Amino acid sequence: MTVLSVQGLTKHYPGFRLRDISFSLRQGRIMGLIGKNGAGKSTTLKSMLNLVHPDGGTIAMFGQGFLPNEESCKQDIGVVLGEIDFYKQKKLADITAVTRRFYPNWDEAAHRGYLDAFALDPQKRVKELSSGMKVKYMLALALSHNARLLILDEPTSGLDPVSRDDLLGLFQRLVANGERSILFSTHITSDLEKCADDITYIKDGRLLMSAEKATFMQSFGHLKEPGDAGELSLEEIMIRTERTHYDL
Repeated sequence: MTVLSVQGLTKHYPGFRLRDISFSLRQGRIMGLIGKNGAGKSTTLKSMLNLVHPDGGTIAMFGQGFLPNEESCKQDIGVVLGEIDFYKQKKLADITAVTRRFYPNWDEAAHRGYLDAFALDPQKRVKELSSGMKVKYMLALALSHNARLLILDEPTSGLDPVSRDDLLGLFQRLVANGERSILFSTHITSDLEKCADDITYIKDGRLLMSAEKATFMQSFGHLKEPGDAGELSLEEIMIRTERTHYDL
């Protein structure tokens, strides 16, 4: 089953254009969205969610059009965007109390479990949290209403290597039963090599490729240079693609 379908997504800003972005995500899979800073990853996610109004294209989630069914679709998704912040003086428990009102499927036991797993004290105030702890708290909120699709913008940014590895392991466990899917953007390509099933690559506002990870990696084999041993890493693919102005 396809849980997310993006077709012909466009968005114009002065000096930047997101052009004809199309990809789909199947149930039970993890997709990594990659591209250098300013390539259009965050614009793609915000346009998908109608946080900025796209100029063209269609979005479907769970087999239905997103815009005409936005309210019901958003009950089944969990979203973590990097720039979102909370009132710094508020306790996490107070923020949770407000957030849970918006979700009929809120699972308080699951929420407490995620707080424990992430070592988050609900009595702490936002100002007392590190950037990594804020990410973990936003993830705890996103996961606590049994979301079927998680959309995450740079979720591992700011985390130490151990916390990042724990989070990637959590992603894999979340999709293991085949009922939940994850789309997340990242500039830490090694994270995707550990957990992603599919890769979507945006370059200068255009879709370069979207494919299953193995197919994606193989398609850039021609970028190998004399002396390269084995398959290129995602990081090497991105560096060589951006450096040579490669385009499909």
